[in-house]
Amino acid sequence: MRTRPTPALAAALLAGLLALAAPAHDAAAQRARGDRGGRGGRGLHAGPVVRDQARYDPVFRKYSKRFFGPTFDWQYFKAQGQAESDLVPTARSRVGARGVMQLMPGTYNLIKRNRREWMGSIEDPEWNIAAAIMHERSLWLSLDNHPDDEDRLRFMFGSYNAGEGPILRARNVARAERLDDRAWSNIERVAPKVSGWRYTETLPYVRKIEDNHRQLASEPRKVNAAAAKRRGGS
Repeated sequence: MRTRPTPALAAALLAGLLALAAPAHDAAAQRARGDRGGRGGRGLHAGPVVRDQARYDPVFRKYSKRFFGPTFDWQYFKAQGQAESDLVPTARSRVGARGVMQLMPGTYNLIKRNRREWMGSIEDPEWNIAAAIMHERSLWLSLDNHPDDEDRLRFMFGSYNAGEGPILRARNVARAERLDDRAWSNIERVAPKVSGWRYTETLPYVRKIEDNHRQLASEPRKVNAAAAKRRGGS
């Protein structure tokens, strides 16, 4: 998501948007995330620490349900937001990636132009999160030949970080070595042999999301106070 969109990419994105029931976002080929300057504090100019880590939970739930369905665990996207920016809405990388999900303005604007409904600013946390999840929907759909959903998630997050090109090259290397290119462990194995891929950023990034998700899954879910009061009849 770090390169300028080409006319061919714009056409491909529009086709993907029209193919989905809700307007989506096929911007995968332009993420080139290796050019974005890193995450987890490296090259990131963050704003104040977000102390309320549940602040954006309704947003993650809403767009996870819209683009991935009601049974998908929305906390994966929250875990990703934590890895990207620690959920800081004013975070900005040295190359200009912005917001909770560290989107590049050019890619955000491409998504925005091709939606059927109004979208706000990239600085708005809700639209920043929504656009990222829309983009990941296209990545997820492109990985429909993966028999294992856990590995499919790893490929999705890896592609979000690095761009689809490096991941495709890694899969080619894995196949050349007679390895199953649908297994993320094999991608990790061949990573040092893949040209033009900052795998030392991508592999820890994917692991960080998984670590964050395990932590979130171990925490008790907050109950909506108003709903609990209604159920109690008081």
